[in-house]
Amino acid sequence: MGIAHKDPDLKAKPTITLDLTGLSCPAPLLGAKRVLDDLDSGQVLLLVSDCPGTFDDLTAWVKHTDHDLIGSEKGEGKRTRYYLRRGHGSAIKANAVLDIRGVSCPGPIIEAKKLLDAMQTGEVLQLISSCPGSPEDVRAWVRSTGLELMAARDSARDVHEFFVRKKK
Repeated sequence: MGIAHKDPDLKAKPTITLDLTGLSCPAPLLGAKRVLDDLDSGQVLLLVSDCPGTFDDLTAWVKHTDHDLIGSEKGEGKRTRYYLRRGHGSAIKANAVLDIRGVSCPGPIIEAKKLLDAMQTGEVLQLISSCPGSPEDVRAWVRSTGLELMAARDSARDVHEFFVRKKK
């Protein structure tokens, strides 16, 4: 498995624990999805599973949602505890959408900056890019500016979505 790591977020008490020990895949993933659908944004689900395929299922699934697998740790026996944080879902409303698929980096950031410069403080830009370097580039750009990355997710194969709020 090779992923037993801890994230600082694991110190927070999970909102709910779902023990699906004894169920084979994809049951743990399906159970996690049902429970996460009922949680509020930012709440944490602790999923307990002994199915060896659960990690692969969860990591593939979170890449296509805005939920986060924030960590995992070995439990008793063959059990592993997976910590999943509920994403924002469709709760983020963008004031503008820049769909720039097909443009390579740094094009997405250059065009996003132009658009954000014309936006008001507090407004949100949804940036959609197919450039493979955009996830790393957008995160670095946001860290070095007065912007806030509210959410980032892969919405489809090789399509990245970012919700960027103008803070100043």
